[in-house]
Amino acid sequence: MTATLVPRRGLRSPERLRVADHIRATHQSVRQLLSEFRDARRRGRAAPRPPAEGEMRIASWNLHKCVGTDGRFDPHRSVAVIAELGADVVALQEADRRFGRRVGLLDAKLLEKQAGLVPLPVSDLPDGHGWHGNAILVRPGTRARLRRLALPGAEPRGAVVADLDLADGPLRLVAAHFGLLPRCRRRQSAAILTALQEAEPRPTVLCGDLNEWGLGARSSLQALSELFGPVAPGPASFPTRLPVLPLDRILAWPKPLVSQVEVHDSPLARIASDHLPLTARLHLDAVADTFEALRAAA
Repeated sequence: MTATLVPRRGLRSPERLRVADHIRATHQSVRQLLSEFRDARRRGRAAPRPPAEGEMRIASWNLHKCVGTDGRFDPHRSVAVIAELGADVVALQEADRRFGRRVGLLDAKLLEKQAGLVPLPVSDLPDGHGWHGNAILVRPGTRARLRRLALPGAEPRGAVVADLDLADGPLRLVAAHFGLLPRCRRRQSAAILTALQEAEPRPTVLCGDLNEWGLGARSSLQALSELFGPVAPGPASFPTRLPVLPLDRILAWPKPLVSQVEVHDSPLARIASDHLPLTARLHLDAVADTFEALRAAA
């Protein structure tokens, strides 16, 4: 009787080992190429110029409930990134706990100390920051009239409309976080557009994580173009390790109200969230005459 040798499953043939080594080497090469591409993009960005007379800085950031790409919950790191922005007005998304009691995640005292900003009283809770996670940070003493919008959709979403009296003039800021489903995003765009058209005209900025990267006919951004004009391609803000999708937006009416919309791409911002912050220049003085002419013609 001849014994038959059955290969043991735990052993690997030399060919399999060579294939595994090749796959690992290819994976490392691809990662290296992506890293070099990302670094080249970052080196190619021009350093932002300081604000000129009559300019302010506005920003928007989905801070991912203060959980970074390293998996750490670190509100102090989030505050440090907000301080890096140097903005006068900031719209935040995912600034509160999502489940249970929706308390704010940031240390308000540390935020004021490091960034010179305070949250507007958007939440019903004394220790909450926002409405459906949407919070607005301003300089201390800024006067604001607030309106909360419940946005339609398959999951709870909202927006905050803040009429701000800033040193350079009035501003209406809409801070929003759209849903994940395309049909819901289209309904949410329409709801915000209706709310703005029913209000007294004001220089307006809509900013937030709109979860939309397409500009086609079925894009939720198309409804917003009725007020904000044709929406141009935006800077890629997601994911932070290799930004390819422009999920975050800063839109303005009249259009000259904002300029230099760009991502804030710092070493700290890359690990503090899965989204990079957006910043823009705000020109309330420059747009005053344009706005008056548009309002008179309306």
